[in-house]
Amino acid sequence: MKTVEIIGYHRANLGKAAAEATRKEGLVPCVLYGAGEQVHFAAPVILFRDLVYTNEAHFVHLNIEGEECEAILQEIQFHPVSEIILHADFLRISEGRKIKMEIPTRLVGKAPGVEKGGALVRKRATLKVIAFPKDMPDHIDVDCSELDFHHAVKVSDVKIPGLQFADPPQASIAVVEVPRAAKLAAEDAAKAAETAAAAPAEGAPAAGAAPAAGAAPAAGAAGDAKKAEAPKKDEGKKK
Repeated sequence: MKTVEIIGYHRANLGKAAAEATRKEGLVPCVLYGAGEQVHFAAPVILFRDLVYTNEAHFVHLNIEGEECEAILQEIQFHPVSEIILHADFLRISEGRKIKMEIPTRLVGKAPGVEKGGALVRKRATLKVIAFPKDMPDHIDVDCSELDFHHAVKVSDVKIPGLQFADPPQASIAVVEVPRAAKLAAEDAAKAAETAAAAPAEGAPAAGAAPAAGAAPAAGAAGDAKKAEAPKKDEGKKK
């Protein structure tokens, strides 16, 4: 993993007012944890560019007024509107002790579902990894070459020697989803098919419809008509 160097200066004054004054000078209020002590310092905001605004993880070589150590960025806070860095926490590391870091993921390989019109969606931009510093990668490649519609690569599918993942094993990292437009088209086609299946055959009268003018009466209807006329003939004879 690559290393970014950050130069810092000890902070004599602490508190909100002092932190705000530090930011106005173009510095980021920071704290270094580890080895049973806390070191409060400030570092130029420009030095965080290669550490924060990147798609790779990095180790940090801290130089605080001549005191040097290896560390990782443990937490960083941004302003909710301006996104200015408000505060940063660092953790001192050593080669013989495991650490926990969030490592960015990269999706590699052509997914069959994408070639069929699907969309490859990354569900997790980073993975929480526990390992010795020497085994920590700067990113994790996630193979998507076998993903079809509604299939996903899960955390349990990623196997890298020396790494232990702290995310849930069944959590999805990447999945191929059907685009909304394709879903709507499929639903419209299904509705059209149902409507066509429910419609009567061409030329067949709908249920309860009256017979067309001049149509022959149904079988049995003629006999009923003759029976209705018979009494009229008998009445004529009586008269």
